[in-house]
Amino acid sequence: MRQLVSAACGLWAAFAPMAQAENLVVVELFTSQGCSSCPPADDFVAMLAADPQVLPLSLHVDYWDYIGWADSFADPRFTERQKSYARAIGSRTIYTPQFIIGGQDRIEGFAPEETAMRLAKHLAKGSPVTLTVTRDGDNLVIHAEADPPLGQAVRVQLVRYMPEQTVEIQRGENAGKTITYRNVVTSWEHVGDWSGQGEYELTASAPGDEPAVVILQNEGPAAILAAARAD
Repeated sequence: MRQLVSAACGLWAAFAPMAQAENLVVVELFTSQGCSSCPPADDFVAMLAADPQVLPLSLHVDYWDYIGWADSFADPRFTERQKSYARAIGSRTIYTPQFIIGGQDRIEGFAPEETAMRLAKHLAKGSPVTLTVTRDGDNLVIHAEADPPLGQAVRVQLVRYMPEQTVEIQRGENAGKTITYRNVVTSWEHVGDWSGQGEYELTASAPGDEPAVVILQNEGPAAILAAARAD
């Protein structure tokens, strides 16, 4: 399996010179500690995180908790986010593991080759949006502008996450396994809206040491137009 994953990683790496340096692609993984199909996808997040142009984010859902193990990272708001993605395309089904790349490409199950191919396409795309995020004490100063101006408003979101956490799972489908999870999302906040016209600046509170990233996304949820880590 590791050889398969390594080959898949090579697919998007071949496209890296084509991508703009400031283009950060967000990859959301909906996962659960109680899902027996999820550990390979959880491991894949570590390989994605090794690329500075890729930001994988693990969102733990709560709908597997009933089978014997309550996910210690699960948040019903992440389940609702996954449901919102499904509703946006007229689907009534949600599934773990599921990758969503750039807010658009949905991949159900662990499919590293398909994920890598879709990711490569996102890395090769540019964005009309320039986004910077700088830290000022417990605050983040967010600045964005678009050339050409955007045709619709975007949501400004602040995400905090834990880089790495190891869990010993004692019950449920993964009983007896010790799994290291990476980029575990702890909060996903809507902090503002931008018309996409002219320059935009916002100061948002972000105390503590957890890494922070700002994501600009079309309503839906739909396409992620830009993302930037806090300096």
